[in-house]
Amino acid sequence: MNDITPSEDKKIPQPQPVSESAPIDPHAPAQYAAQNLSQDPSPDIEPTPVNNASFWSRNSGLISMAELIIGAVVLAAIINSFIFQSYQVFGMSMADTLHEGDRLIISKVSKSLSKVTGDYVPSRGDIIVFNSPASPDIQLIKRVIALPGERVVVKSGKITVYNEESPNGFNPDEEYKDLLPPAKTGDIETVVGDGEIFVAGDNRVTGASLDSRNELGNIPIDSIVGELVLRVFPLDQASFF
Repeated sequence: MNDITPSEDKKIPQPQPVSESAPIDPHAPAQYAAQNLSQDPSPDIEPTPVNNASFWSRNSGLISMAELIIGAVVLAAIINSFIFQSYQVFGMSMADTLHEGDRLIISKVSKSLSKVTGDYVPSRGDIIVFNSPASPDIQLIKRVIALPGERVVVKSGKITVYNEESPNGFNPDEEYKDLLPPAKTGDIETVVGDGEIFVAGDNRVTGASLDSRNELGNIPIDSIVGELVLRVFPLDQASFF
């Protein structure tokens, strides 16, 4: 018999699937190539992001710092011009109240407000800083002795002020006389005019202070910069005035 009977364990070969990681055969059918490409959605090269931020957002830190510095400078200028200003004492014309090297804070508040209200007269006994009438670029510090309309007499070193409240006169140094050295100034008599004040250094020794008792004369109120409110240095002598 020539009939051939297939064996039970004999199998028909099946086509093998294409591996996803296998290289694409250029001679392979198109459907296999398409299938391989569709299964790799993530390319190796990533797109470079584009920075669309504005100049202001990219430099916000620098801009904030510049604004802070400018704001601080403007604030300091406003404070120095209208509120407070720091000074250092040179010379001994205000001894023994103030000494050379003392660091002071001068208040400009009252003088600044007077530009709105129109009225400003310092109080007797105030220690003030003012521009010298003889040399406006020089600033001096003295004590207010007499106010507008008052008569001042200096005799044998003693100052006497006459006004409507005290027609017989009074000594303006009585309150702080313990701070003053013995006076040796000459004799003068003057009337303080409107818009003026009479000032003197606390050092009343002849030649120790340029003030209203000598060639400086009465001081225009408009020349006043401000009043002493605080001594900050030396630290052991820090005090309010």
